[in-house]
Formats: sequence, C-alpha cells, structure tokens
Amino acid sequence: MTSKTSPESPLPIRTVLQMVGGWIGRLGTVWVEGQITELSARGGTVFMTLRDPVANVSARVTAPRGVYEAAVPRPADGARVVLHVKPDFWVNKGSFAFTALEIRPVGVGELLARLERLRRLLAAEGLFNADRKRRLPFLPGTVGLVCGRESAAERDVLENARRRWPAVRFKVEQVAVQGPYAVGEVTEALRKLDADADVDVIVVARGGGSLEDLLPFSDETLVRAVAACRTPVVSAIGHEQDSPLLDLVADVRASTPTDAAKKVVPDVGEQLALVRQLRDRGRRVVSGWLDREMSWLTAVRSRPSLADPVRELERRAEQVDALRERSRRCLSSSLDRAEDDLVHLRARLVALSPAATLERGYAIVQHPSGEVVRLAKDIAPGALLTIRLSDDRVTVRAEDGGASPEGQAGQPGGA
Repeated sequence: MTSKTSPESPLPIRTVLQMVGGWIGRLGTVWVEGQITELSARGGTVFMTLRDPVANVSARVTAPRGVYEAAVPRPADGARVVLHVKPDFWVNKGSFAFTALEIRPVGVGELLARLERLRRLLAAEGLFNADRKRRLPFLPGTVGLVCGRESAAERDVLENARRRWPAVRFKVEQVAVQGPYAVGEVTEALRKLDADADVDVIVVARGGGSLEDLLPFSDETLVRAVAACRTPVVSAIGHEQDSPLLDLVADVRASTPTDAAKKVVPDVGEQLALVRQLRDRGRRVVSGWLDREMSWLTAVRSRPSLADPVRELERRAEQVDALRERSRRCLSSSLDRAEDDLVHLRARLVALSPAATLERGYAIVQHPSGEVVRLAKDIAPGALLTIRLSDDRVTVRAEDGGASPEGQAGQPGGA
C-alpha cells in the first residue's frame, strides 16, 4: 500500500507511524535466535538486547517476568537463546521492539552440535589443512598479542616471553574476550596487527572458561579472519582440554598462554647452551682433523726420502753405479764370449779351408773352364789343365802317361 504525498499535501506523522505499525503487525510471531546482552529487570518486565552472533546487528526485546523466569535454566547476560517473539511498534514513540512470548536457552548439546556442523563446513573449505599453516619465525622482532584487559593471560605471555628472551618486543591489543563484543573486538585487533609490518607473529590468548565463555573463539567470522591473516597466528585459548575452532585454523596451537610464550620466543639460555655445544663439537671436529693431518705429516716426514734426502740420493747413486758396473761386466763378458767364439770359428774355417789343404802339399786340378777334375778318366789326352798349388798355379797339357808343362809360374794363367 502506498500513499501519494507531495510537499503541498503531506501526511501527518501519526498516519505514517500507524501505517508502519500496520506493516510490522502483519509479520506475526516468529522464532529468532541470538545472544542476550544488557539484561535488566524493572518491575514485572525484563529488558534485554538480542544480538546476532555473526553480524553486528541487535534488537531490543521485552519479556514479562513470568516468561523470563519460566526458562530453565534462567538465561543470563551473554547466553545464547531461541525466542518466540512478536514484533511491536509503538506509534507514540516511533520505536520498535520484540515482545518475547517464550524463551528457550540453547543447551550445551545444541551448541556442540552447531560447532560440529560449522567445523565440518570450514574443514570442507580447507581452512584447517596443514599445508596452509606457516612456520613461526625463529626470533620475532615484534610479537602482537590479543588478550583481555589486564588479564592473567597477558601477564603469563609477557612474563614468560621476557624471561626467555629479554629483548623481545610486544604490541598488545586489549579487547573483550567474552560476551557480545568479543568477536568484533578480537577480529578488529587481528586485522590491525596483521596490517602492521613490524609484527612477525600474532598470539591470541585467553584464560580458561566454560563452553559459553569460549564461544567467541569458535565464531565463524573470527575463524575466517584468522584464516585470512598474512602473519602467522598462535592460538592460546583456555587450557589443554579446551579446543575452540580457533585452535584448528591457527598456524600453531598452544595449550596455555604460558605455552604460547615458549613456542613463540626461544629460550636465550637454551640457545646459548646450544651455541656452546655446537662450538665445542666444531672445535672437536677441527682438532681431530688437525691431529689426523699432523699424524700423517709426521709419518710422511719420518720416511727416509724426507728425513735424509741426501742419503736417499747417495743410495740411488750407489744403485746407479752398481747397475752400471754390472752392465759393464755383462757387456765385457758378452764381448769375451763373442771373441772366443770368433777365434774358434776362425780356427775351424782355417782348418777347413782349401788353402790349408794346399799348404800341406795337395794341389787342385782344374779344366780351363774352372771345373775341378775329380777323376783321371775325365782328362782327355792333350787337354790343357790348370794345377793350383799353395803359392801359385801352372798350366800343363795332358799326355798319355803324363802331362807336359805348358807354362811356368808367373806366366799368364798362373795364380
């Protein structure tokens, strides 16, 4: 339904508010869920603010005292509830509020079931995967700390960290760590520290508490904010048995705030002891290597070739002289044996030589052609023959019964 209005024909405010009241009245009763804040009671009416746990949205709610007291357990400030409400619009004041017809506190079982559904949803998106988690720096220059105002968790982290490494610096963001404003303040502090280039690691710390007290650290908005941080985040919420969803998405989970200080900052005493151990081990390694090399060098220097190099040269010279003398003797012996063989061979040749036979009084008869006459029947009568003696040769003519000289020694044809 719309009304035609103009500057010349405006509607009275009462008419507009009555129209708004009529539109709201058509909504009827609805079931809503939220977190109770600013709870107060005056007379027979209980006043509260119902805040959305995810978005920064809230609405005023009034409830008759009987309706409020009928809820078991009776909800307190910060409790999660489901309300059966009827929207009301007061025309006289132009204000809006819900009137609670029934209040049902959300039990622990229901909260755990909702957390489990949210955990599965975020796990399916990969927000808890190990490959997303980053290593903490060995020695951060500045540590960002998100904690409650003047809380024991802040003291535990600061004191233990400075005891381990006195030079460590902190940037502390004090926020509400429970109640309706916790999620918004913690998320804003995270974004502020993540945007600071000096901050190397962020610690979100809170002491122990009930499931309801720790619900802000399982809030989807906060979990996604931690997943989006570029700076490594350490979750130190509650005690060992507490496990909000923040522990799963953080890069490192610490069981307590004190444990977070140990994980974030190294112990200077332990590091100095480690340096001493490494230095001693390095010294032992170098000393052992030097000892082995000195032993090798001593062994090398003790060798005769280095201990008395001149003696080694003399020994080598003696070996050369001995080998030279031996080779000389071998050569002389070989020459002597060869000379003896030559003499013997010469004697044999002389003994077997035709000249030696001729010297003993023998002669050699040859035809003019040089053929040796071996048998008398091979000589024809009147044939010329050459007789070779030891000192010369003569030519004769063969006759029957003898040979007549044809020439004398020294004549042509003589030897």
